[in-house]
Amino acid sequence: MINVLIVDDDAMVADLNRCYIERVDGFACCGIASTLQQARDKLMDPSLSIDLILLDVYMQQDNGLDLLPEVRNAGRAIDVIMISSASDAATVQTSLRYGVVDYLIKPFQFPRFEEALLSWREKKQLMGSHAYYEQADVDRLLHGGSPELADTKRLPKGLTPQTLRTLCQWIDANPDTEFSTDDLAQAVNISRVSCRKYLIWLAQINILFTTIHYGATGRPVYRYRLQPEQYGLLKQYCQ
Repeated sequence: MINVLIVDDDAMVADLNRCYIERVDGFACCGIASTLQQARDKLMDPSLSIDLILLDVYMQQDNGLDLLPEVRNAGRAIDVIMISSASDAATVQTSLRYGVVDYLIKPFQFPRFEEALLSWREKKQLMGSHAYYEQADVDRLLHGGSPELADTKRLPKGLTPQTLRTLCQWIDANPDTEFSTDDLAQAVNISRVSCRKYLIWLAQINILFTTIHYGATGRPVYRYRLQPEQYGLLKQYCQ
């Protein structure tokens, strides 16, 4: 389990972020600090396991940026994601110079929050799985993503991101439903021929699992179901 510390003096925002954390598999909120001093105390507590900090900038008595050098000097393998309404260049640049792994500007939606956590976890896993690195591994650490994901994001000719988003949003809303091409085409109001092209591609990149059913006439009917382990990838196409 990945333990996340929230540092934010707005109780409602902190609780919302806690709820968001609980929606992402493998992550748990290990505490909430409403001041930098509370955050410092938790950082210095050897019994508290912290892997990641969600840090606000504008706090009533503090500036979250002041915690960044202390996190670096604590000698613990803790990363920071900034979550703030601060969007000025100086604040963002200072955060990046201290090595924050992501920066979310309020307000934001859950998919962007989830993307930040999952991307960080992928990099953390990559860092922990190598004694030496190939150039491709370093590129993934610095620039994010994986070759497999990059390949899937290049849509075949004739497919558009807008239509793909519409289809994926319906699948996302019905994750346990097995459906045919006709079912989905009627649900989102596009042609069956067009819908079939998208479903074939989603099956090719393993987002969908395909089964074949034979009716009384012998004509095969292809039915699709979301691969549960590919839910995170599906969510990326819903944005």
